[in-house]
Amino acid sequence: MHTPSSVDKDNVAVVILAAGKGSRIQEDNGGLPKVLTPLYGQPLISHLLHSIEDSTVKRPPVIVIGYKGDLVREALGSYYTYVVQSEQLGTGHAVRCTRSVLEGQVEHVVVLYGDQPHLPYDVVDRLVAQHVATGNTLTMTTTTVENFEGWCERLRYYSHIVRNAQGELQSVVEYKDATLEQRDIPEVNPGHYCFEAKWLWEHLDLLSNTGNSAGEYYLTDLIGMAVDQGERIGTISIEPLHSLAVNTIEELRLLEQVLKDV
Repeated sequence: MHTPSSVDKDNVAVVILAAGKGSRIQEDNGGLPKVLTPLYGQPLISHLLHSIEDSTVKRPPVIVIGYKGDLVREALGSYYTYVVQSEQLGTGHAVRCTRSVLEGQVEHVVVLYGDQPHLPYDVVDRLVAQHVATGNTLTMTTTTVENFEGWCERLRYYSHIVRNAQGELQSVVEYKDATLEQRDIPEVNPGHYCFEAKWLWEHLDLLSNTGNSAGEYYLTDLIGMAVDQGERIGTISIEPLHSLAVNTIEELRLLEQVLKDV
């Protein structure tokens, strides 16, 4: 566990996961990689990149590409570092692909998703600031809803946050693995993380793909490892609207409508 220190924004790298095909939206976006699906005239991922540019993190993001990765490079340009995930083996595997360009280069690694276009820059800044100031091994966002009605119904299918009697994070349970009681927990995981880099690289190699039907390596399994090891874990709360992802054309239209009403 590292000790708290002031934030050196050159010592922080942002990784954006953008390798997915987006099968459920393919028919509606002309066969583009999901992150290039247009939202208000710009690719989904461009909205996120603008937020990162407005944040205090100085290093150009590392973007993990896969399906039609050349199109992503062409659309976004040469400012960014690109890492290819040749096989879609899950989020943990995607982050592991960045090890060759980041290990030993930074002390903290932020992981974001390229299909979440409405994440404000101040969430990135708050995430990093709390992580560094407290000396956390892992800091993550959570969002809490009053109920899973209306557009918030989408968030029911995120993983749910289970806390102990002291309010400490105990586990993060995927919807498909959750009990009926856990599925009603109003605090869910949008999937934004800041890791202590040395711990991250050591523990990515410990991920297993045998416990799920997809045969994938899940980044969320690192949360369980950190809890089991008694590592310092922190959370920051964000608005439900800022956690919306786009997986289908319906979710794209929903986000367009919600943003129009903001």
